Amino acid sequence: MSNDKNTTQRKGYFYIVMAAVMWGFLGPLGKMAYAQGITPLEVAFWRAFLAWCCFATEILIRQKPIKVMRTDLLPLCLFSVLCISLFYGSYQVAVEQSGAALSSVLLYTAPAWVILLSRLFLGERVTSGKLLALGLTISGVILIGASQPDSPMTGDGGNLALGIATGLFSGFCYSFYYILGKYFSSKYSAGLLFFYTLLPGALLLLPWFSFSEKTTWAWVALGLLAIISTYGAYHVYYAGLKYIEAGRASIVATLEPVVAGLVAWYWWGEFFTPLGYAGVALIIAAVVLVVKEKKIKRRKTNACKLSS
Repeated sequence: MSNDKNTTQRKGYFYIVMAAVMWGFLGPLGKMAYAQGITPLEVAFWRAFLAWCCFATEILIRQKPIKVMRTDLLPLCLFSVLCISLFYGSYQVAVEQSGAALSSVLLYTAPAWVILLSRLFLGERVTSGKLLALGLTISGVILIGASQPDSPMTGDGGNLALGIATGLFSGFCYSFYYILGKYFSSKYSAGLLFFYTLLPGALLLLPWFSFSEKTTWAWVALGLLAIISTYGAYHVYYAGLKYIEAGRASIVATLEPVVAGLVAWYWWGEFFTPLGYAGVALIIAAVVLVVKEKKIKRRKTNACKLSS
């Protein structure tokens, strides 16, 4: 039984890491689309809409039932508004007002929101290991953000107060991917969840941008964003939530900015300063700590059972 539990948890961590890798391409692929003249909000719209087309096609091909419980309609609406529309919108305002680096730092305060909200709504325990991993994660992201030359944390920026407020709000919205996702993961497939939530969320973005002419490369970037970094990433992430806690998943998924940094270095020669690499090391240490803490706790439990 213990071996089976170990296997399922390893499977969960593997899925979450795969999702983080896929999400790590969001920035580079978005940068490709921006270079082709597509605005950030239009990129967000096409990412959501094209991914919805993928989920809708999957449901039609597999002929799965598309009904959901009536009591879940409100949580689905909440997911669509918070996790698609408000998340995209607030994050873009944060980027505009305070810069990309500080916005990413504030976005990855999401694990802090997750640990708090998962305690309130999911009843998950807040252990000392989780708090330590959380501290390492936030410290790592702050170091990465502070190491960037365009970061307001190094003296450059616009309306910093508005940027900080919208950046924190984007992290709050982002945290509901974990909280509501954990709620839905045992009830519906990822395909069904995003079939109901992506399209309304995308449509709510329509009033905030104008469509532009698109090159072939723009469509390639948008298609990869939808297929790899949304459709594929959501599938493996919500598969992982079936095996591990939301709080742990949120910290492991923070590998995403590390992956994004490596891809940016490989594609464009971008690199971190020594301070940034120290931040990367802290994030990786937090992920290792989350996994190790679970193993140590399980060994202690097994030892207590044997001694009794």
